[in-house]
Amino acid sequence: MKLAILSIAVSFQLFALTAQSEAFDKANAVAEAKATTKAFGGALKKELIAAMQAGGPVNALGVCNTEAMPITAKAAAENDADVFRVSLKNRNPDNVPNDWQKPVLEDFDKRAASGEDIATMASVDVVDVDGGKQLRFMKALPTEGACLACHGQQLSPEVQAKLDELYPEDKATGYALGEVRGAIVVIKDYEG
Repeated sequence: MKLAILSIAVSFQLFALTAQSEAFDKANAVAEAKATTKAFGGALKKELIAAMQAGGPVNALGVCNTEAMPITAKAAAENDADVFRVSLKNRNPDNVPNDWQKPVLEDFDKRAASGEDIATMASVDVVDVDGGKQLRFMKALPTEGACLACHGQQLSPEVQAKLDELYPEDKATGYALGEVRGAIVVIKDYEG
């Protein structure tokens, strides 16, 4: 009888330890999301810089139109997460923020207007979904100098013509240096 009780107690302790080791670790999840945004953003930026150097902004628009989604899909697959970009002034109709992303983008704009560094700006939320946890991470995208050729306030006629061709519903222009242009979003589901 004592052996059976001891065996049950040991089994319960092992179960508790296993459950703890599988529990959601927010700090680790956020670190993974940050690494994902850095890798994704870096891969996309590398392609766009190469395209700009090879043929200027019109060439970069073509590359962005054909390569951004495959780069996004690769980042998502490699990290077992949903990865995408959103903006209050979207270029691609697929990049419209949803109900929880829009207030985060609006908050990023307020924080930037008060002087916070956009390069370090992020938002983390964890919600309960289907008995598990869902990490919702957003990393602000700053408007840098190179962005202005295709997202700025004054576009060349060639760039505007290419935008009209590739993105007839484009809203992603009129930005000034240092404004929030949007965000990279990483959503990942975890058990317990």
